[in-house]
Amino acid sequence: MAPANYTSYMDAALALANAALAIGEVPVGAVVIRDGNIIGRGHNRTRIDQDPTAHAEIVAIREATRFLGNDRLDDCDLWVTLEPCTMCAGAIAHARIRRLYYGAGDAKGGAVDSGVRFFESPTCHHRPEIYAGMAEERSAKLLMDFFRGRRD
Repeated sequence: MAPANYTSYMDAALALANAALAIGEVPVGAVVIRDGNIIGRGHNRTRIDQDPTAHAEIVAIREATRFLGNDRLDDCDLWVTLEPCTMCAGAIAHARIRRLYYGAGDAKGGAVDSGVRFFESPTCHHRPEIYAGMAEERSAKLLMDFFRGRRD
């Protein structure tokens, strides 16, 4: 179940996704929340940073760990507009994120409820609570419009 103020967290993640779109990146945004406050923000930056690991989740997790001065985010929640990939799921597990909320599913690249289902693996050492479908339609539309525009 989403917290009462979930709209503002997803709105923040969607605003970051739109920032990614504005610089030609795949429009994915993420925020890390602790005690109701955003302590980490990120959007896809792979092209602009020339860094294949600069996914929205990784960027937000890095900012949150710097803010806290700790590599563990066990009392934090991650809100992201797209189902995380395997790399990001691994980072979520290593950071010990408490809860993961995501918008659109990703049948091709997702690793939470799609693909490898990373957190269901017996070798996964930490599994966050998972809540899918937060602002799903808005998140999916942003991505579909982006990829449609690239094909046209």
